Amino acid sequence: MRKAVLRFIDFFHPPFSRWVSLHTFRYIISGGTTAATGIIVYYIVYNFILHQQHVDLPFPPGMITAPVAALIIESVITFIIGFALNKYLVFTQSQLKGRIQLFRYGTVVATNILLNFAMLKVLVETCHLYPTIAKIICTVILAVFSYFSQKHFSFKVKK
Repeated sequence: MRKAVLRFIDFFHPPFSRWVSLHTFRYIISGGTTAATGIIVYYIVYNFILHQQHVDLPFPPGMITAPVAALIIESVITFIIGFALNKYLVFTQSQLKGRIQLFRYGTVVATNILLNFAMLKVLVETCHLYPTIAKIICTVILAVFSYFSQKHFSFKVKK
């Protein structure tokens, strides 16, 4: 399965080979797939599951706004997808143990979630942007941070 997916991705690389390496191209495709999935899941959760309504919790903090609740649900789903794509399609040369990769990946994702949360709150509540548009902006900004974090930390290759 892995080889078939890589052959499919690699098939589209030649027109872009002048600008990006195969490794970076695979990351862009994998990250793009994860990001697009995140945006779609966020949109579905926010609009059709939460119906743009805040979530009342029986424990502190008591209430979570709909954009933040959608972000939490979307993050769980994209964590699983993102780790699998990065581990098995992009950063296959890393000799780190899987559990170390998972822990480090989780650390980077947790940082991204906190940054995403902060940016989402500012864009939605202060700048009054529509939540899905705000989510797209956050995703683009954090994609660059994620690439370098995953390459040099989570899936580091020993020299």
